[in-house]
Amino acid sequence: MTNPEIAIVMLCLFIVLVLLGFPIAFTLLAMGVAFGYYAYYQGGIETFSDLFSNNIFYLLNQNTYSVMENDTLVAIPLFLFMGYVVERANIVSKLFFSLQMAARNLPGSMAIAALITCAVFSTASGIVGAVVTLMGLLAFPAMATAGYNKEFAAGVICAGGTLGILIPPSIMLIVYAAIAELSPLRLYAAAVFPGLILAGLYIVYVIVRVYINPALAPKPRDEDVPPKAKIYMDLLISFVPLTVLIALVLGSILGGLATPAEAAAMGALGGLVLAAIYRALTWQKVKESVFLTAKATAMVCWLFVGSWTFASIFSYLGGHDIIKDWVLGMDLEPWQFLVMAQMIIFFLGWPLEWSEILIIFVPIFLPMLETFGVNPYFFAMLVALNLQTSFLTPPMAMSAYYLKGVLRDQIELMEIFRGIMPYLGIVIFSMVLMYQFPGIALWFPDYLFGVYIP
Repeated sequence: MTNPEIAIVMLCLFIVLVLLGFPIAFTLLAMGVAFGYYAYYQGGIETFSDLFSNNIFYLLNQNTYSVMENDTLVAIPLFLFMGYVVERANIVSKLFFSLQMAARNLPGSMAIAALITCAVFSTASGIVGAVVTLMGLLAFPAMATAGYNKEFAAGVICAGGTLGILIPPSIMLIVYAAIAELSPLRLYAAAVFPGLILAGLYIVYVIVRVYINPALAPKPRDEDVPPKAKIYMDLLISFVPLTVLIALVLGSILGGLATPAEAAAMGALGGLVLAAIYRALTWQKVKESVFLTAKATAMVCWLFVGSWTFASIFSYLGGHDIIKDWVLGMDLEPWQFLVMAQMIIFFLGWPLEWSEILIIFVPIFLPMLETFGVNPYFFAMLVALNLQTSFLTPPMAMSAYYLKGVLRDQIELMEIFRGIMPYLGIVIFSMVLMYQFPGIALWFPDYLFGVYIP
């Protein structure tokens, strides 16, 4: 049944319900079933069993089965488990304080240490909420005690925490690969330099801003600095094992030695080994890690089931076609299409999270890439950078809410919002930079796997 007007109503109603605070995964599922029942309805209900003869229930069952058997998605719980185990082994806290002392001569040394720690921990977990929450508990009190400006400190932690959805091995890229039917290996390779450049721009911004206004981040007192030998020994003990684990996981993927799921399994085992080395491998911590992994994985799976059901019905009703026809009817140049698509995704980041944008709205643009001659991996990296803004854009800047949740009365939400605004500008600047120099995203995957041919 083609009924694009109903599809548009369905989309608008979903956004309204999300803004009202309804759970996203189950809202998608409920709306997919409700509108799907209408779309597939053929009348003739005479008995109670006829109520369930609608094809929407078959579609729901098939989508659930597809999620469960998707090999690419197997990597998600394994990467999550690796991140949670590393978090509970106190490796991150050791890394932060070691980096802080090592960078003590740079302006904003604690902020730089927080950004590097966020980047490293992000690659080990890919969980924005976990990174922001942990660094909020770990780094913010230390920066506050050292006299750092609260807005400045909050912005550093929120921006650094979002790097987890961009820097490989990113869960977001695994999801994107499953949706767009692209190679996760190429996506990982394409994301390496954009992720490093974005993290580098954050660090440069911190150094320049503190150099201009030293009151934002006072230097550590000499009496608080331990001997150099201890600093470098602590850094060696905390930094090297974690980076070696991450390098092995990512290297095995990019080198074609293992699939993302196999590499994630190796990472999960490596996380357990690291926890054992640090004498933090207790039954309680393993049990907590398993529970949090199961909880997060269940959320992702239900989100996929709901999103695929919603998107299937939206497409069946003609929603994708009407939007595609509208865009193609505008007779845009390729650069105009890219700007328009990224602006839509940016504005969707105000009320929605990256997962809903990725699963529901990005597929609307994917069929148009060939028409406009856009490399799908280049488009994916623009989207990946853009989705950083969904965590940094008020009023639904989730990284701000994660931080506020752990700091409570120590800082106001508006202070966090003001602190993250400069980083929002940096993300947009990095998108413009990558548009001007596409090789930032495309050179490394082309070097590793050959030039992409559609």
